[in-house]
Parts: sequence; structure tokens; C-alpha cells
Amino acid sequence: MKIKQSEFVISAAGESQFPEDGLPEVALAGRSNVGKSSLLNRLLLRRNLARTSSQPGKTQTLNYYRINEVLYFVDFPGYGYAKVSKTQREAWGKLAERYLRDRKQLKLVLQLVDLRHPPSAEDRSMFEWLFHYGIPMCVVATKADKISRNQMPKHAKVVRQTLGMPGHVPLLIFSSETGQGREELWSLIEQAADIAPESPSEPPNNTQETEDNA
Repeated sequence: MKIKQSEFVISAAGESQFPEDGLPEVALAGRSNVGKSSLLNRLLLRRNLARTSSQPGKTQTLNYYRINEVLYFVDFPGYGYAKVSKTQREAWGKLAERYLRDRKQLKLVLQLVDLRHPPSAEDRSMFEWLFHYGIPMCVVATKADKISRNQMPKHAKVVRQTLGMPGHVPLLIFSSETGQGREELWSLIEQAADIAPESPSEPPNNTQETEDNA
């Protein structure tokens, strides 16, 4: 993907705030601090388009980022923290479920897990839920630069076994520090969203910045 424009659009707290232009959407989901902001910034060749919140798990909104006027990234709040009330968590859960099950523009979910550690119970629940409903997904194992290359296959095997991943579900190893996996992930996104592939470009200068809650 040749990044010509990337901008924050809205933090949507309800369905009425979702964009209505019909562009394909790719959602990012994962535990808090798994590296969603860093992955998004690396994909877009930006440093601070998405920022990690100082209070992980508190903000319960969907952050929309529009890319080249052809695609949205939809950044989910990080799961694994319980810093909001039970009522707020239930309301957020219902919104997330409706989005994932009913949003026609959703073409792919990127579920991020930390390659260094076995997936958590929350990771397993998310994967099983997505798989049960047949939602197109890719598991992205982040922070690959934190382990040696000869250990990556072993860790990837643990991820697959812990999540119970069928062979046809892709697992991609990614590093926001080195860029490992960036081209492969863009190829997968372009295919899922039916976007013509382009060569990477230098970061644009006319974009906005916001915080996310990865």
C-alpha cells in the first residue's frame, strides 16, 4: 500500500457515529499493551498517528482511521483491563458484538497476541468467538524483535496450539521495531479489502494525530 494519506476520523461510542461512506474496514483487536498502536503506526509509516492511552482499558470506543480514502482501520479498545464499571463493560461488549457480527463493511479482523508468551484466556475467548461466527481473521503475533529468530517457530507453534488455530487461519509474525511482517500483512489486508496493491511510500505530512487505547 502506497500511503498517500492517513488520518484519524472519529472515536465512535455508538453505531450512529460509524462512517457511512461504505469503505472497507479492517479491525484491530487484542489485549491492552499488545502493541496495536505501534503496529498501526508501522503499517502507516507514522510515529504518532495512534498513541497508547495513559489509562489502558478505560476508553471504550472504536477509533476510526481513514487510509488513502479507500480503507478504514478500526482500532478496538484493548481487552484484559477492568477499569470501568460492569454496566459500561456490558454496554461496550454489546456494541463490539454488533459491530463484529453485523457490520457489512468489516472485511478482516487482526487479532494481536504477544509472540513472547502463550495467548491468554481473553485471547482464546476472542479467537473462539471470531471463529465460531466465521469472521475473516488473521492472528498477528507482535513483538517478534524481542526473541531470537531461531525461537520464532517454537513460539508460533505455541500460539497456534494454545488458540486451537486450524491450519487455514493465517498466523503472521510482526515487529513494529524492525518492520518484519509489514509487507506480508499489507498483502493480506489488500486482498481481504479488495484493494489494488501499491509500493510503500514515505510518511505523509498532512495527517492528524490522536490517542488510541491499545
